[in-house]
Amino acid sequence: MSSNPAHDEPSPTVLVVDDERGLADLYEIWLSDVYDVRVAYDGESALEELNDAVDVVLLDRQMPDITGDEVLEAIQERGIDCRVAMVTAVDPNFDIVEMGFDDYVQKPVDKERLRDVVSGLLDRSTYDETVESYYTAVRKRALLQDRKDAASLEESDEYQQLERQIDRLKADMDDVTSRFGDDDFEVLFKELDET
Repeated sequence: MSSNPAHDEPSPTVLVVDDERGLADLYEIWLSDVYDVRVAYDGESALEELNDAVDVVLLDRQMPDITGDEVLEAIQERGIDCRVAMVTAVDPNFDIVEMGFDDYVQKPVDKERLRDVVSGLLDRSTYDETVESYYTAVRKRALLQDRKDAASLEESDEYQQLERQIDRLKADMDDVTSRFGDDDFEVLFKELDET
């Protein structure tokens, strides 16, 4: 495992899961100078690689035998505390509302975008759970708004549920931050910048 000399701590571990071997290997090359990268070429191998040492999972949805969706469910069932980005060619649909990922990235993805996704997920892992949940819900809403027309959104029970969730989370955050003074905000954002 490589180390980060600036902090003398182990590099975060990223698990790349994709049945397109060439693509999975390319992601490993793009990330391995910064992170400890593991690669799994199918869902079964991903389940073998999953443990508490994994910080981020980059997960393809469409794989034979065990799909990315099933791997995501296994991560939740095992209670593994990691961030998950679906990196997939599958267009997001209303089913994403119930899925427990942290980000959703459509292929093709370039090196800069992939590195930004991993970095962003690691940053978000330091956030308060409410802030993290709010960020994820807003990201899902943006994905759906980008790909669905207004009538489809209005008719979708899942989308309406997502809107209610965002409202609840925003109210929870407003309740906490309403007690903050200017110094509290400064400290909060300074801590987030430093992580």
